Amino acid sequence: MKFDSKCLHAGYVPENGAPQTFPICQSTTFRYRSTEQVAKLFDLTESGFFYTRLANPSVDMVEKKIADLEGGVGAMCTSSGQAASFMSIVNILGAGDHFISSSSIYGGTFNLFAVTLKKLGIEVTFVDNYASESEIQKLIKPNTKAIFGETITNPSIEVFDIEKFAKVAHANKIPLIVDNTFATPYLCRPIEFGADIVMHSTTKYMDGHAIQMGGVIVDSGNFDWEASGKFPEFTQPDASYHGVIYSKDFGKSAYIVKARVQLMRDFGCAQTPMGAFLLNQGLETLPVRMDRHCSNAEKVADFLSKRSDVEFVTYPSLPSYKHKDLAEKYLPKGYSGVIAFSLKGGRKAGQVFIDSLQLASLVVHVADIRTCVLHPASSTHRQLSDKQLQESGVTPGLIRLSVGLEDIEDILADLQQALDKAMKA
Repeated sequence: MKFDSKCLHAGYVPENGAPQTFPICQSTTFRYRSTEQVAKLFDLTESGFFYTRLANPSVDMVEKKIADLEGGVGAMCTSSGQAASFMSIVNILGAGDHFISSSSIYGGTFNLFAVTLKKLGIEVTFVDNYASESEIQKLIKPNTKAIFGETITNPSIEVFDIEKFAKVAHANKIPLIVDNTFATPYLCRPIEFGADIVMHSTTKYMDGHAIQMGGVIVDSGNFDWEASGKFPEFTQPDASYHGVIYSKDFGKSAYIVKARVQLMRDFGCAQTPMGAFLLNQGLETLPVRMDRHCSNAEKVADFLSKRSDVEFVTYPSLPSYKHKDLAEKYLPKGYSGVIAFSLKGGRKAGQVFIDSLQLASLVVHVADIRTCVLHPASSTHRQLSDKQLQESGVTPGLIRLSVGLEDIEDILADLQQALDKAMKA
């Protein structure tokens, strides 16, 4: 099936007389007839469901759909995008290990990497998105185990050069992890460009309606853990799980199986059956929504770029965008609905502008069907220092505008009146 059809049909095929829409299996546990069968489930010699923290039929259906959409061998849903970011890293790194991350990433992820993982003994080195291969290579250490980046950075709207970072990662026999939240697999499929692991905050465009928190990790199945020689946790027996050897016993699915039976078992940040059902409702309309988000955002970006009171606008459709070659290469269908811009009046003008909006909502959220706006430096990135703000591509006066699905004339009218008021402030 083509992508649009997969959004509707992948992951669940109704049997004769079964519900057309996949059912919500609202149960924490599952009953079996013999201890022998349950033992096989715990030994991972048979597949099945026994406790919803690890797996649930409703969640499983959504995981299969997302894996299909991204082109991976398997997926695991989590309770939030932050949980997905955390687990994507700690599934392959431990105390004493090091990884490289693009500096232009979501503020919460930046803090997770720079502060919390550091407390766990995992070191990160941040690198500019547009650093050369040789500059990235110089950051590689003997204990470097992964490289991380975002397809479309939040909130600076830079495009991550997946192939460049994948080339460096694979030359050093380590995997590339890509956060594909803003792009969604509709606009970009990072695995096709060399990414080994893809993760999302499904709270954003995948859900699209601001009703359900969630995250997901997708395993491409392409990374050879045995050939790398750097990941004994995949190639040697896991004493915490009956001595299973993930690379041997699960082959291409080693990464995602380990994430589930080891990390989800221990951390328990699972998606709920109802959450999976709501997420699927969003996935079914993902292509239609993304087309409209992209179309509206292009018009808004053009409008803002012509305002004399706007210092700059960052959106890939504009002639002024610095890296249009990357945008056109990785995002041929569109650039999502998120725009970054700054007003010449600085923080004060930005505050008046946001407070004057009537249609657009001031919310700590993005990628919603409704137009919403935020000042990152005083909210999502508030915990970062001025230096860290600069490293992550956020200026003090930057405004993140997430263009929704309203009539474009209404969106532009709201922006017009709010900008006019900000100019007078």
